[in-house]
Amino acid sequence: MAETHTAKRPLSPHLQIYRPMLTMMMSIMHRITGSALYFGIILLVWWLTAAAISADYFAIMQAFFGHWFGKLVLFGFTWALLHHMLGGLRHLLWDTGHGFKLSTIEWLARLNLASSIILTLVLWLGVYWVRGTL
Repeated sequence: MAETHTAKRPLSPHLQIYRPMLTMMMSIMHRITGSALYFGIILLVWWLTAAAISADYFAIMQAFFGHWFGKLVLFGFTWALLHHMLGGLRHLLWDTGHGFKLSTIEWLARLNLASSIILTLVLWLGVYWVRGTL
């Protein structure tokens, strides 16, 4: 009869074994921003529905998005949208068979993170500048 062997180690490597790397964190953030965008779209539909229902209901939604917390939600949604979009472009590049060198992968991850932050700030500062509230 065959003996069974009980391993005293995990069956597969886990987060306790791997040291967090930027590319791993970017993969996790891509999933998180995708989920955040789902809920952000719900807020967008709610805002548009309020505009279609009545002026009073729309004013309530405008007051929410005009409050500091609403602006923080919109700022986060903007960053998530840009971060997810740039991550998607990075994956599109990989789908063409390019950018698989380890140094390129790391560089693209850093570029994705920095670009999403910079583009979010530029977009928000530009909107405030055009509105004359900067």
